[in-house]
Amino acid sequence: MQIDETALPGVLILTPARHGDARGFFSESWNRARLAERGIDIDFVQDNHSLSRAAGTVRGLHYQTPPHAQAKLVRCGRGALFDVAVDIRRGSPTFGHWVGVELSFENGRQLLVPAGFAHGFVTRAPDTEIVYKCSDYYAPDCDRAIAFDDPGIGVDWGVARADAQLSDKDARAPRLAEADLPFTFGETP
Repeated sequence: MQIDETALPGVLILTPARHGDARGFFSESWNRARLAERGIDIDFVQDNHSLSRAAGTVRGLHYQTPPHAQAKLVRCGRGALFDVAVDIRRGSPTFGHWVGVELSFENGRQLLVPAGFAHGFVTRAPDTEIVYKCSDYYAPDCDRAIAFDDPGIGVDWGVARADAQLSDKDARAPRLAEADLPFTFGETP
């Protein structure tokens, strides 16, 4: 597996090797023991799978607060998406900074988003499937969101708010400056 760093320390791009022949391919998307040898030791406890029918669907920016903060490993099962992580750890030298990565079925990339980072994506193709692992269970009382189009963060989603397909929760999400941010740089969530 190829592991690439991003501009945000801890946010990594994982690209599994694909072994193919005339039938298709095989790929090992996660191997806890092999990745632990490379310093990535996360106990994923939940797998999620979502389908977004329309291109331009935005989900995020989402995170969970402690004691149910989540790391996520995100990949695209079908279609294409632009996946984003935002550092929301107070005191971090990269607080409020973001990285974005194109994930698609074709490129096989995955984005590892540690706890203490908000996560979101916009679909680039219709009927895009997103498959992701979480290091803690979904806890509605810890569920939070930040406005995807917060100008203080400045993510270039490639879609205007008026054209974005949003949930009610995401349409009402506060900006980073007003968000509940219990994460502190240097502390384990």
